[in-house]
Amino acid sequence: MVAGDLDVPDAEPHGVRLLPYFDGYAYRVGNQPPALLYPGRAAERVLPGNFQILLVDGIVAGLGHQRRSGSRVDITVEPLGPLDAARLSDLDRQVERVGRSSRPGRGSSSARSP
Repeated sequence: MVAGDLDVPDAEPHGVRLLPYFDGYAYRVGNQPPALLYPGRAAERVLPGNFQILLVDGIVAGLGHQRRSGSRVDITVEPLGPLDAARLSDLDRQVERVGRSSRPGRGSSSARSP
């Protein structure tokens, strides 16, 4: 944060994001009440653990797990509800982003959802 930068964005959160491990903790602490960010099954399934978190429009909509094998990173995403084709495409891009940050400059990543 930059000193004096206290403005709240005008637009509501939009799109799909996959937060890496431990970013979920930062998202949970000091943010809106958990009931608003972790609705329904997300409160039971995601809130108690340390997972990669799937956000859809700023709301927790699933979780992810990461497994390494050599230079390969496999990310499995467990959505807690249906995702349309556009959201799945966004999720693929997010998996690639998290995969790149997990293994800079090498290896590959893949995603699957149950």
